[in-house]
Amino acid sequence: MNPILKGVIQKSGIIILPAVLIAICFQWDKVPAGILAGAVFGILNLRGLVRSVERFILSKKMKAVMMLTSIFRLFGLFAVIFFLMYKKLVNPFGLLFGFTVVFFLILTEGLKAANREE
Repeated sequence: MNPILKGVIQKSGIIILPAVLIAICFQWDKVPAGILAGAVFGILNLRGLVRSVERFILSKKMKAVMMLTSIFRLFGLFAVIFFLMYKKLVNPFGLLFGFTVVFFLILTEGLKAANREE
């Protein structure tokens, strides 16, 4: 497993799980589901990106395939988020919080990896 992906997964668990427990304790409606969904979607999207880039590095011919898989992955992510929001199964602010946590962890882990390579 990619070290950046591994670090993001570990650290997001440390942040997301307590946030979900706090949201459950305050009985906020659908916020825990939104937080979990946002974090899971962020991690799955990062995992897809890592796989695409690794395949691209191994084979230079994969440009079109990488573009298509990225488009399908983003469309699928949009469709699932739209469905969850349309059916009101998750809180949009919880979803945004989960995405934001994973996004900032991606940035911090990427910066750490870049500093290690210098």
